[in-house]
Amino acid sequence: MKLIILTWLHRSPRDVLQVHPRGDIENPLTGVFATRSPARPNPIGLHRVTVFEINGSCLKVDPIEAIDGTPVIDIKAVLS
Repeated sequence: MKLIILTWLHRSPRDVLQVHPRGDIENPLTGVFATRSPARPNPIGLHRVTVFEINGSCLKVDPIEAIDGTPVIDIKAVLS
C-alpha cells in the first residue's frame, strides 16, 4: 500500500531563503527551493511511502526525511 504522509517540519528555520548547498560556503548562495536544504519557508513536508505493517494505530513505513518526533498532520492514500 502506498501513502502520502504530510508532516510539520517544526524545527526548520523559516526565515532563510538562500543557502550554500550542503553547507559548503565554497558553493554559491542558492534558493532553498532549488536545494534539499532543511530550511523551509513552508514547513509542510510531503513524503510518499510504502506501508510494510499496520499494528493498531501504528504504521511501519519506508524511511522518510524527518527526524523522530516530527508531527504528522495528515495521511492520504495514493490513488492510481
